[in-house]
Amino acid sequence: MERLGEIAAQIESELDEKDEVREVALKASRGITRLCGSAVRDLHKGKDVDDMLAEATDGLQKLVGITRDFPDIKHAGFVETAMQEYTEARVFSAILSKQPLPSPKDLNVTPEAYLLGIGDLIGEVRRQALDNIRRGEVEDASEYLETMESLYEFLMGFHYPNSLVAIKRKQDVARGVLEKTRGEVAVAIRTHSLEKNLKN
Repeated sequence: MERLGEIAAQIESELDEKDEVREVALKASRGITRLCGSAVRDLHKGKDVDDMLAEATDGLQKLVGITRDFPDIKHAGFVETAMQEYTEARVFSAILSKQPLPSPKDLNVTPEAYLLGIGDLIGEVRRQALDNIRRGEVEDASEYLETMESLYEFLMGFHYPNSLVAIKRKQDVARGVLEKTRGEVAVAIRTHSLEKNLKN
């Protein structure tokens, strides 16, 4: 029984370290999520977000580093959410700049976070298409619709239980968003064609 004090001290030391890592990881995750949200909003406005994405990238690398020895923290909801938001911002930036899409390995995120980020990204691409429609840029809107369809097909290629990756709801939402956007782009194309014929 005399070892209980020694055992307690060892447990306390390990849990104190883990608690400290958790607090640092939580703060870092919130910072990454905030930066990526701002980056997506600025991308819609046509602003340069390189500095924000670079800062988010640095934050993510540090987050991955400090949680490497604590897999339960790394796979906690707040870390996955940060990775998901980071995926959304980085892939959206690549789409707008017509660059090759980064992979989960390129971004240093989990496959699960990547898939969920792509699920949310479809809504942002829809918003971009609607912005094009409002500006009368129908061809650009059609291109973004094609991008949405490609992302949707990619997303629908995965069939796993929610206990592994909660993708089913993202797929259902993406389906509805895509169908709605198809209709809006089709109407915009017809309207644009009619206006063009009237001018001629």
